[in-house]
Amino acid sequence: MAVTVHLPSMLRELAGGAAEVTASGDTLGELLDDIATRHPTLERRLRDESGVLRRYVNFYVDGEECRRIGGVRAPVGRSTEVMVIPSVAGG
Repeated sequence: MAVTVHLPSMLRELAGGAAEVTASGDTLGELLDDIATRHPTLERRLRDESGVLRRYVNFYVDGEECRRIGGVRAPVGRSTEVMVIPSVAGG
């Protein structure tokens, strides 16, 4: 099943300029594994070398921050939308 993953403008270049990509899997981690096969440079900005979600990148699964619903084990379904939102810091 294909799930839509929305990318912020700062990451689109790493996905060939696409504002969104589709990925398959039953969990967020499986979606990211699928993205890694087609866009390895993008995947390195989303997870570290051990597969852990990067601390300053937030993933929203149908509007819920993924860390509240299981992190990489967060379930996804056919109509799920995932938004990738990098944290912004400044002062």
